[in-house]
Amino acid sequence: MNKTIVLLVHIFIASLAFSQNSEKATFLLDEVSNKMESYQNMAIHFNETLSNEAAGIQEGDEPPLKGNITLQGEKYNLNYLGNTFIYDGKKLYVINNEEKEITITEGDMSGDDGFIYPSKLLTFYREGYNVQMGSLKNIHNRKIQFINLTPIDSESNIVKIEFAVDLKTKHLYQLIQTGLNGSKTKFTITEFKSNQTLSNSLFSFDKEKYNKLQFSID
Repeated sequence: MNKTIVLLVHIFIASLAFSQNSEKATFLLDEVSNKMESYQNMAIHFNETLSNEAAGIQEGDEPPLKGNITLQGEKYNLNYLGNTFIYDGKKLYVINNEEKEITITEGDMSGDDGFIYPSKLLTFYREGYNVQMGSLKNIHNRKIQFINLTPIDSESNIVKIEFAVDLKTKHLYQLIQTGLNGSKTKFTITEFKSNQTLSNSLFSFDKEKYNKLQFSID
């Protein structure tokens, strides 16, 4: 067989395998997204770790940062780095408990305002990324499928995002983001609950409460 034809056949087979791999990865992410969107609400606890081999920072050098977020529709209540973030569907309230300061910002889902919107958080992989299946690992007796997302934008500060999906529950187990400087930020879900009975006050800002506590409100 002509060498050129052989080369073309190999390229075709490789391209086909790449396409099928990408379709499987996107299908799995869609399953995760659809399942999480089906819940009335979600309560998630997570750990965050940072590593950077070039800078001599190893995962585990410092205790993990802990946080938790409760989501219901587009509303959420996030506790992270000593701050509380409340989004009521229209405004984001950032409560700095240490400095006793509160900033209030209007949200705009139609634009790119830097806000965390749950609906976008669950579907952002559908645009701007090449999606491929990664490795399958056994972690704590759970089959975890890794999926690699690489930005299409060559000027992105992100080199790769890895989604780790529990194949049994179809829940996100871990997210790892690798930056241009080699730093890796890893978020691991340590507790997940859905369809809980929640107080309406969880997603509302109590101005009177913080006035009494003498917080500065911007």
